[in-house]
Amino acid sequence: MSVDFFKRLGWFFVLCLVQVLILNHIHLFDVAIPLLYVYFTITFQRSTPKWMILLWSFALGLAIDVFSNTPGLASGSMTLIAVIQPYLLEIFVPRDSAENLEVSISTLGFSKFLIFCVILLVVYCLVFFALEAFSFFNWQYWLMCAGASLLLTLALIMAIESVRRK
Repeated sequence: MSVDFFKRLGWFFVLCLVQVLILNHIHLFDVAIPLLYVYFTITFQRSTPKWMILLWSFALGLAIDVFSNTPGLASGSMTLIAVIQPYLLEIFVPRDSAENLEVSISTLGFSKFLIFCVILLVVYCLVFFALEAFSFFNWQYWLMCAGASLLLTLALIMAIESVRRK
């Protein structure tokens, strides 16, 4: 077993515990929910096989679903962004960069990392809240929830990235 596996396992448990024990109880203005566990899928290395990204992301989404009583919301949304992440990463990474490139502000640069995170978070939040509502009867509330959660999650990810070292 490699060190990367244990680092990834540590992030898995830390993000799952933080989400379930702390962040699930935060509802700013009854619309914004921090969804920090998405950071797990965002930070996969360039060389990680696609099947492994899918498996890890689905497992984290399933763990969040089990402990949050949200059947299928997190696992379905996490699996979707796990499919998108490797292809989107190839757009933002230079062709001549290393295969084991870690996704972070220090390797991609602030603007590329920000755009990469925003795209994945937009997809995640829209799908997550669409599955939660399961109708577009109150589409203004759905957009408010998705947009506010996106901004709150993005702020938390940027805060983690500012203190995280490569």
